[in-house]
Amino acid sequence: MTRFLFIVSLILCASSASAQQQPGHDACARDVTRFCRAVMNNGDGAVLACLKQNRTRLSKACDKVLTDHGQ
Repeated sequence: MTRFLFIVSLILCASSASAQQQPGHDACARDVTRFCRAVMNNGDGAVLACLKQNRTRLSKACDKVLTDHGQ
């Protein structure tokens, strides 16, 4: 799970303050666990690609986080 939080923080905006990143962690944690568990150890790009591939299945909150960060 620690690796996941690291990945999501990189996926989001690296220049954002930590307090602003926490909602992204919360918003996408369940989606990564549900849809992208198999690629969690394959690097940040693999997780982001997985989230994008499953875009129509993501929670509204996670989709919004990705959209708000240019993904």
